[in-house]
Amino acid sequence: MAKEIKNIDENDRNILKALQRDASLSLENLAAQLSLSTNACWRRIKRMEADGIIARRVAIVDPEAVGLSMTVFVAVRTSDHSDKWLEKFAAAASSIEEVVEFYRMAGEVDYMLKLLVRDVADYDRVYKKLIKAVPLSDVSASFAMERIKYETAVPV
Repeated sequence: MAKEIKNIDENDRNILKALQRDASLSLENLAAQLSLSTNACWRRIKRMEADGIIARRVAIVDPEAVGLSMTVFVAVRTSDHSDKWLEKFAAAASSIEEVVEFYRMAGEVDYMLKLLVRDVADYDRVYKKLIKAVPLSDVSASFAMERIKYETAVPV
C-alpha cells in the first residue's frame, strides 16, 4: 500500500537536502544556511519527523573501513508464494545483519537481497543461514566488482 505523499515546500526541501548531506549540523547553522529563523527551522524539522518524512537520523559507516569489503546481490526464487512462507523468509532474512537491503520483486526474481560481507567465505556462511530458513527454488549471487555510485540521499 502506497504511503500518502506529504506536502512539502521549497524550505522543507532545502532542509531535507542539507540534513541528508550532514545531519550533524547544529540547528543554528542549518537555519543560517537556509536564511530561516531557528524556531521556523526547528518547527519544520519536527513536523517532518512527525509526518514520517524524516524517518531517522543516522551515521553512515564506510563498510570497507569496518572490514566489509564485499557487496553481494542475492536473487532468490521460490515456488511457494504463500503468506506463511513469506513471513518465515522475511523474518529469517531480516534477522541476518549482513542483509542490509531486502526487496520483493516483480519479474523473474522473487526477492533481491543486498549483503555486506567480509569475503566469499563470509558470504557462504550467510548463504547457509538463508537456505536453512525456508525452501528456496533458486539462489544466485552476484558479487560487485566496484561501487561506482552510492547515494543515501533521496532526491527531493
